[in-house]
Amino acid sequence: MKFPSIFRTSKPMRFDIKPRYYDPVKEEIDQRTQKIKRELQADGALPMGDDNEDDILRDYGSSLRGAFTAGSQIKGRQSSPLTSAGLIRLVIFVVLIGALFGYVYYGPDAIYAMLYLMGGIALVVFFFRLRTNSKRK
Repeated sequence: MKFPSIFRTSKPMRFDIKPRYYDPVKEEIDQRTQKIKRELQADGALPMGDDNEDDILRDYGSSLRGAFTAGSQIKGRQSSPLTSAGLIRLVIFVVLIGALFGYVYYGPDAIYAMLYLMGGIALVVFFFRLRTNSKRK
């Protein structure tokens, strides 16, 4: 039972969410068509239109959108097979397995031999990188 009062008591706030419909495929198609339209206008194939700055800024908003779903690299980024993470992991794995089997069959001398071999290869690679950098300058 509630007693009459001249003061108003606060009621708990209710959670009210208004759902919005979002279609990522349609948005991506719209962005691509706008980008192609601007490129054609820049080349002179289409007459210049009434593009405002909001459309231009919205087009260059996120470079990652759709990059993972396409299954390819981000455009504009060059990668060589020598710097890819998969190849580096493979080389490390092969070296570790070789060191393990070398240690089992030949003892610690095999690990020392592998360390000297890897050090020599690292020095040769470092020498060639220095040589190519000095040619560029």
